[in-house]
Amino acid sequence: MDDEAIARVAALVRDAETVSVLTGAGVSTASGIPSFRGEDGIWGEKFDPQDFHRRRFDRDPAGFWRDRLDLYDAMRPDGVEPNAAHRALADLEATGAIDGVITQNTDGLHQDAGSDRVIELHGNAERVACEECGRRSDAADARRRAADGELPPTCECGGVLKPDVVLFGEQLPANALHDARDLAERSGAFLAVGSSLTVDPAASLPATAARDGSLVVVNLDETRADELASVVLQADVTDALPAIAERVHEA
Repeated sequence: MDDEAIARVAALVRDAETVSVLTGAGVSTASGIPSFRGEDGIWGEKFDPQDFHRRRFDRDPAGFWRDRLDLYDAMRPDGVEPNAAHRALADLEATGAIDGVITQNTDGLHQDAGSDRVIELHGNAERVACEECGRRSDAADARRRAADGELPPTCECGGVLKPDVVLFGEQLPANALHDARDLAERSGAFLAVGSSLTVDPAASLPATAARDGSLVVVNLDETRADELASVVLQADVTDALPAIAERVHEA
């Protein structure tokens, strides 16, 4: 890694009044969670995105849940846990260096690592929400019941339970998107980490932040936001974020 670039990022984080971080699939793949897109992605030969469309859920909730169990098993291999990048971000938040994490991921690993303020743009696969009363609960129980033949699993009120994630055909949660944009606008330093920045509206957040603040891009591959960035680190996020956190704490 470029030690000078790490030092520059650490200085930006220390000097900014508000600092936020956008995380994408690259942060989760380091924990063994497959990405949705790309050569080894979930969508394609393995699973058909249309099977997880909102229309499918409404039309055939039992079949949706049957396929959802297979999808979850593929997305969440045994032994998955937060990696060094998740832990570095939790540490930076705990010490007041960053103000929040905006994530495109649905695995809940930021919270497992100890992050407190996490804005989940696409929801959380570890929760379910009742379509009738809106109550949210742990998805593990719903998955157990579905695996035992309760298709679809239902709430105590009788409503059908839905994974608390954004399905194809659904809009991002308005509150989450509003909070993410607000945080990006207020950030003196904004780190886009492990995201290809190809899927809007999340991909527009770095440009929003770069208008009045400093943008940092940390990703193995080039992104469309690189030209807007004050610093671009083409590095493994599990190496870069702990190195940044260490430099921040040195001051």
